[in-house]
Amino acid sequence: MTGFSFDLTATDGTARTGVIHTTRGDIRTPAFMPVGTAGTVKAMLPESVRATGADILLGNTYHLMLRPGAERVARLGGLHNFMNWDRPILTDSGGFQVMSLAELRKLTEEGVTFRSHIDGARHELTPERSMEIQRLLGSDIVMCFDECPALPADEARVAESMRLSMRWAQRSRDAFGDRPGHALFGIQQGGVTQELRGESAEALKAIGFEGYAVGGLAVGEGQEAMFGVLDYAPGMLPADKPRYLMGVGKPDDIVGAVARGIDMMDCVLPSRSGRTGQAFTRHGVVNIKNARHQDDPRPLDEACTCPACRNYSRAYLHHVFRAGEIISSMLLTWHNLHYYQELMQGMRDAIAAGRFAAFEAAFHAQRAEGDIDPL
Repeated sequence: MTGFSFDLTATDGTARTGVIHTTRGDIRTPAFMPVGTAGTVKAMLPESVRATGADILLGNTYHLMLRPGAERVARLGGLHNFMNWDRPILTDSGGFQVMSLAELRKLTEEGVTFRSHIDGARHELTPERSMEIQRLLGSDIVMCFDECPALPADEARVAESMRLSMRWAQRSRDAFGDRPGHALFGIQQGGVTQELRGESAEALKAIGFEGYAVGGLAVGEGQEAMFGVLDYAPGMLPADKPRYLMGVGKPDDIVGAVARGIDMMDCVLPSRSGRTGQAFTRHGVVNIKNARHQDDPRPLDEACTCPACRNYSRAYLHHVFRAGEIISSMLLTWHNLHYYQELMQGMRDAIAAGRFAAFEAAFHAQRAEGDIDPL
């Protein structure tokens, strides 16, 4: 298979399943992308991530440009070779991290200047430089450079930011150029205002992209407001192109997003939670650090086939977490990523069979009746 294309194979209501074809392999949708921020999914080997069922990873432009540097990665054969991952990689544009992490940020029409949160060095990121960095990394799917205000924000600020992002989207498209086998995704902005989301979608469609993201959510607005936007925003984007919800999220966020027409998602939550002793199961969250698990011989989830559940008890996982052992992060992260990928496969199967509503109802019922730890 050459080039980049998307086949929509089945719909069930507004939920969709299909396949994104890339030169490095197919991506089954709905897809969850584990986050490999600095060229690694923390506490996991690449082959272990693949074993969970992941078809694609996400890399981070901001972090990789600061350390080890995009030019260095390019000299070493590109990000796939550098991190030993031969499947597709999507890289975000760096805009969100500049907003959330960078110091002394200054925003202009040209781009953003900021100081690194690592060493204070001064950097400038523009649409053109973001495209260059992602080209040097060798990303299969490249994201437009955008500006993402934290919510809540007043509508005038959101409108100004969205229109700046649309001008940057055109500059990103121009700078991306003709790159067969690689895709550029536009990012819809507009906060929680339907009219602004519609204006953004029309601007992106006029430019033309291989895929489209719903951006500017999961930044403080809450699930109810996010779902309110997702009730209409995906439908504003082309039905024959992948739709990507950036930075989401918890399992119930993901199921709700797929129900509303989203095809791709990413989030640090399964790996970050693994490192902090939280495990996602069919019945909810298990906080393995809680004392109630110290004598429990059961696995995290009796139905799970991941190595943590096949080979280790809750009592052991409690012990190694409390002892600060590295194996705790490894096993809990593996379990969480396995759970997320099983959730995605379950939704793909349900949509293909025309029973997504039943799947969604069972998902919520199982969690409601489960034994969930307090967070």
